[in-house]
Amino acid sequence: MSHTENPLLIPFDLAPFSKVKNEHFLPAFTQLIDNARKEIEEIANNQEEPTFENTIEAMEFSGQQLDRVSSLFFNLNSAETNDEIQEIAQQVSPLLTEFGNDVTLNPDLFQRVKSVYDSRESLELTPEQHTLLDNAYKGFSRNGANLNEKDKSNLRNIDTKLSKLKLTYGENILAETNGYELHIQAEADLAGLPEGVKEAAAQTAKASGAEGWVFTLHFPSYGPFMKYAENRELRKKMAIAYGARAFENNDFNNEEITLQIAKLRHKRANLLGYETHAHFVLEERMAMSPEKVNEFLNEMLSKAKPFAQKEFDVLANFAKELDGITDFQKWDSSYYAEKLKKKLFNLDDEQLKPYFKLENVTEGAFLVANKLFGLTFKKVTHIDKYHPDVETYEVYDSSNQLISVFYGDYFPRSGKRNGAWMTSFKSQQIVNGINDRPHISNVCNFTKPTDTKPSLLTFDEVTTLFHEFGHGLHGMLANTTYPSLSGTSVFWDFVELPSQVLENWCYEKECLDLFAKHYETGETIPMEFVEKIKESANFMEGLATLRQLSFGLLDMSWHGNNPEEITDVKSHERKTFDQTAFTPDVAENCMSVAFSHIFNGGYSSGYYSYKWAEVLDADAFAFFKEKGIFDRETGMSFATNILSKGGTEHPMTLYKRFRGQEPNPDALLERAGLTSHS
Repeated sequence: MSHTENPLLIPFDLAPFSKVKNEHFLPAFTQLIDNARKEIEEIANNQEEPTFENTIEAMEFSGQQLDRVSSLFFNLNSAETNDEIQEIAQQVSPLLTEFGNDVTLNPDLFQRVKSVYDSRESLELTPEQHTLLDNAYKGFSRNGANLNEKDKSNLRNIDTKLSKLKLTYGENILAETNGYELHIQAEADLAGLPEGVKEAAAQTAKASGAEGWVFTLHFPSYGPFMKYAENRELRKKMAIAYGARAFENNDFNNEEITLQIAKLRHKRANLLGYETHAHFVLEERMAMSPEKVNEFLNEMLSKAKPFAQKEFDVLANFAKELDGITDFQKWDSSYYAEKLKKKLFNLDDEQLKPYFKLENVTEGAFLVANKLFGLTFKKVTHIDKYHPDVETYEVYDSSNQLISVFYGDYFPRSGKRNGAWMTSFKSQQIVNGINDRPHISNVCNFTKPTDTKPSLLTFDEVTTLFHEFGHGLHGMLANTTYPSLSGTSVFWDFVELPSQVLENWCYEKECLDLFAKHYETGETIPMEFVEKIKESANFMEGLATLRQLSFGLLDMSWHGNNPEEITDVKSHERKTFDQTAFTPDVAENCMSVAFSHIFNGGYSSGYYSYKWAEVLDADAFAFFKEKGIFDRETGMSFATNILSKGGTEHPMTLYKRFRGQEPNPDALLERAGLTSHS
């Protein structure tokens, strides 16, 4: 196949989705890895004295077409995959891993990097250049450059195995999520479900040629079912099916894969001189060590647990009084919490949803970005996209300069994994004095419009949209020289600050008034609803906090200890969950086998980051409230000191520059209502 025929081998600005066919990927990867390898060899074999420019910068800007094609391909594998793409991923991942290892285990290249690193004190480098040099050196030392040949070979084997195992782990969960349907034919079994939920289920049934209603394990279907379905047996059925994904005795079981990933990561860390995988990972985080993370999680646990216990008792008693439930189970939590919330605050998702039409919420997020950072989003149709559902925008700053392209992809489909995430198709960088702007994407799974209703979001989905948009802004406002330090390329326990802080605006009347308008009448959300949203913000917050902490502790139990002794995934998980669980264990369920964040995503030893970043975001938002939530000066300070800086300096340095001080953890406990005087 010649270059003219393969659109991936021609440098592109916007991703050329409509021109790309699956058969283009493998030849493109093969060719581009080869090209990148040649660039690296040229740097390694350069006869000139190693300098920052001819070694560190040259490496940073090498392999750019390979990076672009990798982003395009792996984003498709998450958002619009199929059997063929998954098959290509299994072939391509080991090639990329091998190439990465060829770079970090190249002794001549490492010598050049080390030479520049050793003379760093005498070089006049900017803070950003210092960070790049430091990262480059660590990129080698943390990935085996100092190992002997035998150990280097072991490391390569481990990395190749891990890259394939992680892909298979994710594919199995997707297959299991897509593979289950609850088919309901008796209308009585739909008792309690809102009209919109029933309509969506009827549409799903119709699409698959079935009579009646079909519910799936995709969250827009599963979540409302668990929250509203009166039929306890069916809730149980759904909950067990959801929790049993990749834990059943079939081809998609992830137990062995989970054990292998944990053990290989541990071996890899040992090989590199670290006690555990968590020791290796946390060296490059704000938290710095597993001890610090465990201390943080356990301290939060001790503060939140008494509140969680009280909340659970209230919930269990409520279920008993209402329906005579004496054995409160996992599948009762969401249902009775929603009922209790309605009783206490006279508020439920169904009352709020008409005010949260997807298009209006998106527009609301854009308006917030306009007020704080001077951005304008212009919807365009000329940008190529990978699925008709995707919406495309050009983003302009206050001086009308194009600063980013933005893709929004909001509805579930069989080729898309569950959840919500932000990603990029192109990183920001400055090359030859030209500021090359980023292409950013938000991917979510919200309820699709039906024949009679637009896509209406629950309040949780509104905060999810704002959360991912916060990550998006971190990418869009990036303004660094080097792509590897740009946008969200920051310490993992800092990356959630821009996303989580933006969620706070969803609770403010001044913000809701901008976009929360009834989709039929245009009426602005009533003040009483806004007050109830605020009042109910901390409803069951103790239990929610414990849930997050339990995931963080589970992550640390897999990665902060030697997993060699673990033979059974489920019993290992039980030990960890015992200290945080209030409902009885469900024998058929296991979370570790479907915990994509840590076994397939980038959160291994990092799940605590959500809570860690909440401390930062509560403190940062307290500052915005002090100044006015739409104060442009504070907004621009956040953009300049945090969002635009990416990973160029230590996060705490950036945070203090914005805030004037280190974050105060009490702000989080106050906001969550987890302080004894609240």
